[in-house]
Amino acid sequence: GDMWVEGSRQFKDFEEYLLPKDRFETLRDSKCLPLSVSVDATTYLDERLALLEQQLTTVNTMAETQTLTEATLTEAGLKIAPLPGAVPAEAETLMQKAYALLPHVRITELLQEVDEWTQFSRHFTHLKDGVPVNDTTLLLTTVLADAINLGLTKMAKASRGITTARLSWLQAWYIRDYTYETALAELVNAQLRHPLAAHWGDGSTSSSDGQRFRVGGQAGMTGHINPKYGSDPGTIFYTHISDQYTPFYTQVIHSNVRDATYVLDGLLYHESELRIKEHYTDTAGFTDHVFALMHLLDFRFAPRIRDLADKRLYVLQPKHYPALSALVGSTLNLKLIRDHWQDILRLATSIRKGTVTASLMLRKLGSYPRQNGLSLALRELGRMERTLFTLEWLQSPDLRRRVQNGLNKGEARNALARAVFFNRLGEMRDRTLENQRHRASGLNLVIAAIVFWNTVYLERALRTLKQHGENV
Repeated sequence: GDMWVEGSRQFKDFEEYLLPKDRFETLRDSKCLPLSVSVDATTYLDERLALLEQQLTTVNTMAETQTLTEATLTEAGLKIAPLPGAVPAEAETLMQKAYALLPHVRITELLQEVDEWTQFSRHFTHLKDGVPVNDTTLLLTTVLADAINLGLTKMAKASRGITTARLSWLQAWYIRDYTYETALAELVNAQLRHPLAAHWGDGSTSSSDGQRFRVGGQAGMTGHINPKYGSDPGTIFYTHISDQYTPFYTQVIHSNVRDATYVLDGLLYHESELRIKEHYTDTAGFTDHVFALMHLLDFRFAPRIRDLADKRLYVLQPKHYPALSALVGSTLNLKLIRDHWQDILRLATSIRKGTVTASLMLRKLGSYPRQNGLSLALRELGRMERTLFTLEWLQSPDLRRRVQNGLNKGEARNALARAVFFNRLGEMRDRTLENQRHRASGLNLVIAAIVFWNTVYLERALRTLKQHGENV
């Protein structure tokens, strides 16, 4: 963390990544910081500590009187009961009837139909003159080659009247990261505006998760090995899913990098009209640094922490909460936060303004030695926010259910991705990161098209059932 390379763009001095100090001070003094917290450390800490004190007192009382809902906190530790199922049998029956009415369709026909509805293909523009592609069949064939992991050569052999040279030409001139992102945003926005999708969510919550794919052939040398997944090299598609089932952002990341590094990127840099307020991840998606930055950037962060009983609460005076003794760890270092408060605000402002990406900053902060003040102060702030979240988690079964439902939607997306990305049993042979990103983006775009097609036809099926007297 304390090392950099003169003239490098990727390994610059940490200070050079941030918003210049004079510009930050101008924004701060004119009260134009794009943050939802006070610029005064004392005011901010007084508000958060008052809330922390209130929550600690409430949970301590509830633990003493054993009134925590579906949770037990004793000297032996914490136990949280599994959430019971909440879907009524009538809804399951209606779902089966509705899906039975959906037509069977080829994936090529589905993509063409969705393109007729949304014209998402117009976002694939020529690299030189910006003119949209005119041969949509050739474009959708190229996208499908990415999505199903087939590649251009095999796709040309499987397609009548299409050559590898034509597919390669179209890919070179029309398919880029940005065109994939804007086309995906078109589908996400179409889903957001569809009335049936509102029954699943209003587009204000999301989840993210990583899905690993093996890397084989000559590309195996570019893969990374993580003992969590065994000894085979692989790579991860890290995807953000809205509460309406649409994947709105994806990245290709190394399998030996923690998911939490990339959580904020999807929330800050997607191209759609979604306005995410609450975000869910699994255990791999959180760190104390992420908790701090999520709060500063005005996102409500709600991870499902697998080993929550082993995580410590950070307080001011541990002896005041005897019923929480099994969970209370050390005290918060408020002096550290106060001393580095302006640096913390400058870091968050730099990320919000787009001066630097959140993932790059989180990697830099994670690589710093333990004595780095900003990294320690941000971690201390994250500990306070994680403590507040844990206390709410203990009190609120509704929060636990929202998180579970959000992550289940991500698992549903992953299951569909495994079915679509079927060639070579999901093993990638692409050696370059650019081609791997195209695979991930094509897969995401096709999944979004499938989700929107299902939504449209489910609405038609439900309307038909209602006309036949079903209670819809």
